Amino acid sequence: MAKQGISVLWQVRCFSFLVVMAHFSTGDVSYSVPEEMKRGAVIGRLAQDLGLDLKQLSARKARLDFQESRQYCDIRMETGELIVNERIDREELCGQKPSCAIIFELFLEHPLELHRIVVEVQDINDNAPAFPSDFIKLEIRESAVRGARFSVDEAHDPDIGINSVKSYALAANDHFVLAVHTSADRGKYCEIVLENELDREKQAEVSLILTAYDGGTPQRSGTAVIQITVLDANDNVPVFTQAVYKVSLDENAPLDTVVVQVTANDKDEGANGEVTYEISHISGKDKTVFGIDPISGEIKVKGPLDFEESSFYEIRIKAKDGAGQAAHCKVLVEVGDVNDNAPVIMIKSLNTPIAENSPPGTEVAIINIQDKDSGSNSKTQCSIQQNVPFKLKPSVKNYFSLLTEEHLDREAVSEYNITIVVTDEGSPPLSASQNLQITISDVNDNPPEFDRRSYSAFVSENNTPGSSICSVMAKDSDWKQNGTVSYFLIPGELNGLPISSFVSINRDTGVIHAVRSFDYEQFRDFNVQVEAKDNGSPQLSSNVFVTVFISDQNDNSPQILYPSQSGNSFMTEMVPRSAQARSLVSKVIAVDADSGQNAWLSYQIVKSTDPGLFSIGLNNGEIRTQRDISESDQIKQNVVVLVKDNGQPPHSSTCVMNLLISDDVLDFNSELNNLNTHSEKMSNTTTYLIIALAAVTSLFFIFITIILAVRFCRGEKPRMFLDSAVAIPGAFFPPNYAEVEGSGTLRHSYNYDAFLTTGSATSDFKFARTYNENTLPVEQTYKTGEKIPNEQQCNSGNLSEESSQYSLENKGEQSMNKIEGQL
Repeated sequence: MAKQGISVLWQVRCFSFLVVMAHFSTGDVSYSVPEEMKRGAVIGRLAQDLGLDLKQLSARKARLDFQESRQYCDIRMETGELIVNERIDREELCGQKPSCAIIFELFLEHPLELHRIVVEVQDINDNAPAFPSDFIKLEIRESAVRGARFSVDEAHDPDIGINSVKSYALAANDHFVLAVHTSADRGKYCEIVLENELDREKQAEVSLILTAYDGGTPQRSGTAVIQITVLDANDNVPVFTQAVYKVSLDENAPLDTVVVQVTANDKDEGANGEVTYEISHISGKDKTVFGIDPISGEIKVKGPLDFEESSFYEIRIKAKDGAGQAAHCKVLVEVGDVNDNAPVIMIKSLNTPIAENSPPGTEVAIINIQDKDSGSNSKTQCSIQQNVPFKLKPSVKNYFSLLTEEHLDREAVSEYNITIVVTDEGSPPLSASQNLQITISDVNDNPPEFDRRSYSAFVSENNTPGSSICSVMAKDSDWKQNGTVSYFLIPGELNGLPISSFVSINRDTGVIHAVRSFDYEQFRDFNVQVEAKDNGSPQLSSNVFVTVFISDQNDNSPQILYPSQSGNSFMTEMVPRSAQARSLVSKVIAVDADSGQNAWLSYQIVKSTDPGLFSIGLNNGEIRTQRDISESDQIKQNVVVLVKDNGQPPHSSTCVMNLLISDDVLDFNSELNNLNTHSEKMSNTTTYLIIALAAVTSLFFIFITIILAVRFCRGEKPRMFLDSAVAIPGAFFPPNYAEVEGSGTLRHSYNYDAFLTTGSATSDFKFARTYNENTLPVEQTYKTGEKIPNEQQCNSGNLSEESSQYSLENKGEQSMNKIEGQL
C-alpha cells in the first residue's frame, strides 16, 4: 500500500509539473489531481501560480465560477490554495472518456479579471471489474467438438487505462480452457474453448468460475459463474448483418422513436435458429434512455435525451439463438444539439445605490451570460430594454459591464428599473430577461429656492411683541438632510440698531416674529433679508428680501400749533368793531402725527362767550364773524375750539382763543395793557403805560408807512389792514413743520405783512415772516427727488402717503410762485 501511494504521488507531481509548464505557455492554470480526494485536500497554490497577493483575494472578492451546478473546488482565502470542495468521481463525471477535466474560472473584481483554471482528474483504481450478470448461462450440445469456442459476456470496469480490465482467469475444470482476446471495439474479452468433449449422459450441467482482473494497484477483480447446460448439438451461432451501427439522433426526439434496427441471422432451424435480442451494456449515466424489442431488434427511445448531459452513447447488443449461442454488435448513437436551453443571466456584482454625481462610465454591475447549448445555439445578444442612461459594454468572454452613459440626477429620477434581455441565435431563438433595480443616492447639488422672489408683510403699529408678521418658505429638491432647510436673518441695521432687535425668525418654520412694538411715526417700512440654508455638505443657501410695511393706527391726538397753549400766558387776538360778517378773525392751526384718515382734522366751537358771533371752518380752522359786530357786543370774547381727528376711536384737543373787540389800536392796547397789568397797583402805572403806548404807536405807524410804500413801489394796491389777514407769529410753528399744498390741516396758503401780537406783556412789534408749507431751517437742505425723513413728513386731510415724498425744493418753488401771485 505504501509503494502504491508513493507511485500515485509521484505520478501526480510529475503531471502537475507538466501542467504548470503548460500554463506558462498557454496562459491558463492547470492542475492534475486523482479522483476521490478528501474534502479540503490541497490541489495547488493558486494565488502563487497566478502571481496574486493574498490581500487582493479578499479585497477583489475572489471566487470560483463553475458552469455546472456542483462546486467541486474552492479557494482558501488565508493561503490562496485551491482545495477540494466536493467528492470528485471521475467515472460519474466523464464516464469512459480518455481524459477528464474540470474547467472553471477565477473571478476577480475591481478591475474585472478572469483566469481559466483546468483541473485534470486522474483515474484511480477504485472500481472492480464486473460482469453484466453474476450468472452466465450457456447451452452447449454434446456434439461440440474439441476446440469449439463459446463467447461469454466480457467484464466491464468503469476505470480507464491500466485500471480497466486487463486479464481473465478460468478456474480449473475437466472440459474447458480460456482464450483471451483484445480488439479495438470490445477491448479485452474472452472465450471458453472446449478441450475435452462433453457427455450429457455423464454430466448434464457444468459450472465454471470466470474471474476478470484489472491492471491497477492494488489489483481488483470480478467473478461470474458460467452455468453450462449440455444439449444436443447446435453448430451455428447468430451473425449480425453489421458489426457496428452508427446513427445520429436529435436530443428532442420524442419517446418511442426508433433509433435503429439490428438484425442477426442463425442458419439453424427450429428453436436453434430463433434469435432474440437484448442490450448487454450501454454507456452513459442513465441506462433507461434506450430499449430494444427482443423479437424485432428495434432500438427505441425510452427516456429523455439531453445533449448537455451526454452527447454520445455506445450500446452493446447481444443476439442469442434458442440454444444459447450468442453474437454481439455495437450501436453508436450520436446525439445532436437543439436549441432547447434559454440563456441564463447571472448578476456577478451589483453596486447600488450609486451617487448621482458619478461620472459617465461608472461601472454599476457585472453580468455573466450562459447558455448550455452549443454552436450557434449558444451565441447570445444582450441589450437593455428601456431608454435609460445606462449601457452594456462587452468585457471578457461572455461577461458584460453595465455602465452609466450620462450624468445622473436624483431629483429627476431617483430609481431605475432596468430590464436586461438576452437572446440566443438558435432557431427558434430563445431569450431570457433580468430586472435590475438601481437606486440613485443624493448629493447636495440644489440650493433652497423660495416660493417668491420677494415678500411683503403688513403689520399695524403698536403691535404685540412676539406676534408673527409673515412666513417665508423655501424648498430644496434634495433628499433628507440635504433637503432640510433652516432660516436665518442676515445682519443689518435699522435706525442704528441691529435688525435682530426688531424682528426674529423661526429657524425651522420660517415664521418672522416682531421682537418689539413698532411705531408708524418713527418709520413706515423696513427691509429684512432672510437666508435659507440646507444641511448638506457643503451647505447651499439663497436669500430673499422681506419688506415690512407698518400701517398707521390712531394713537396720536391732534397737536395745536396756534394758538399756543403753553405757559401761563394766553393768546389774544384783536378784532376791530368795524368787522363785517364773514370777516376772518383768526385761525386755529393743528397737526396730527398720524396719517391718512387718522390725520384728517375737523374744527368746532364747543364754547363761546357769544355763541352767535363767531363760527369756525370745519376743515380749515378759520374763525370768522357770523354777523356784523355791534356796539352791544362784549369787548372780551372767549372761544373754546375742539380739534378732532377722523380715526377710530377719534382723538381730540381743545384750545382757548381770547378775542378783544376794539374801535381802534389805542383802545386795543389800552385794554390789553389793562388785562396784562391788572395786578399792578403801583402809583407809577400810568406813566409807564403812556410811554409804552406812545412808542408802540410810533413804531406801528412807521411800519405801516414802510409797507404801503413797498407795495406802491411794486405797482399793487394796498389791502385793508385786517382784510383776510391774520397775524400768526412764527414762533408757534414747530421747527421742522412743513405743510403739503392742498392737503393736511392747513388747506390754504396765508401771507401776512405785519402782525401785532398780544401774547407778551411788552406788546412789542415784530416783523412778519412768510410761512408756507415749504419752510426749512437753513441748516437742512434736500436734493430734488430725495425722500423726506419720517419725522419731517406729515400727512393729513386728503393727502396720500406718496405725496409726502415730493422734494422740498420743488414744493418751495411752488409756494413762492403762489405768494408772488397773491402779492
